[in-house]
Amino acid sequence: EVQLQASGGGLVQTGGSLRLSCAASGFTFDDYVDDHAIAWFRQAPGREREFVAAIRWNGNKLYADSVKGRSTISRDNAKNTVYLQMNSLKPEDTAVYYCAADSQIILSSIPNSRLWGSWGQGTLVTVSS
Repeated sequence: EVQLQASGGGLVQTGGSLRLSCAASGFTFDDYVDDHAIAWFRQAPGREREFVAAIRWNGNKLYADSVKGRSTISRDNAKNTVYLQMNSLKPEDTAVYYCAADSQIILSSIPNSRLWGSWGQGTLVTVSS
């Protein structure tokens, strides 16, 4: 069973930075197994869950346009943890951030939250103006 533990959220002022962590158990990156990935999504009040960033089995990274250039996704295979470093935060980044994992998700499906199999509990990011 895959379990994901998201952490690192908090209250930060506009322009500040945060690093979110997603610790995974029951899921490991394997260079020889295609199509597994871990991603970050976020959901603001009254809005649908939206894709933020993902890192694939082969190290490739994808970003939503809204965070591109301000965020970096990375992974530490030894710790089985994926990080999302977010800089130059804006009030519109305020949301609950969730990490998701799937062992078989193709590139074109990554931004679709409905296609991910496992989810963490979420961590709240609040950016004050």
